[in-house]
Amino acid sequence: MTDNTKKQDEQTAADADRQAQWQSMIGFVLFLVIVSGLLVGGYALVEKLTDAEETPLTGVIIQGERQFITEDDVRTAILAGEVGSFFTADVDDIRLRLEAIPWVYSASVRKEWPQRLRIYLVEQQAFAIWNQQQLMNHQGQLFAAEITEEVADLPKLAGPEDAEQEVLNQFRRISEVLRVYDSRLVKLELSERFAVSAWLENGIELRLGREARLERVQRFMDLYPLIAAEEPDKTIAYADLRYDTGIAIGWKDNQNN
Repeated sequence: MTDNTKKQDEQTAADADRQAQWQSMIGFVLFLVIVSGLLVGGYALVEKLTDAEETPLTGVIIQGERQFITEDDVRTAILAGEVGSFFTADVDDIRLRLEAIPWVYSASVRKEWPQRLRIYLVEQQAFAIWNQQQLMNHQGQLFAAEITEEVADLPKLAGPEDAEQEVLNQFRRISEVLRVYDSRLVKLELSERFAVSAWLENGIELRLGREARLERVQRFMDLYPLIAAEEPDKTIAYADLRYDTGIAIGWKDNQNN
């Protein structure tokens, strides 16, 4: 091999190396351009999807039987905090806002493509009025809904703080006894000393004390027809049953037994 041939081969190899280097650099630059484009495009897409003006929530479907919860209540609760777009809306946060509505017992919230929320509400079932200020549901839980005409005739329960379950249990037990006599309890109070007074639907107050309450109710109901027959012109105001034997009767219109 001559020196000229050798030099030509070396020059060709060097040119090939430079060309390969340039191709690698061009490929790398193109890769960077493509990645940058994807990042910029992805960021723009995220910005668009999370922009409340671009993907707003425009509709709400409300399900569940409702008597006291209005659509305005639901709308106000939803808008009481940040809503965001379809993709950024926090359904747990919205659910908590809905459950802060006094008449809402529980709520569930889910998104429905493309732009709405589906809400299912369970309404509180009021059982009684507590301390003339709050409503009580069937589980003995209190909620601060307005006491309107629709609930004004509910049983009236009263007692110390944190005594809701005890009062509710006493009301139910006494009501069971009265059901045998075709009578109904409309009011029950538990004092700070845990003495119970109960009112029948005819207005008679039963002073039951702190023990043997069911037996005392039964004793009065057994004696009541006899008392009414003996004093047909008098109306019983109260019956004090806090005695081991017998009862004390108080009459209306300041008449005494």
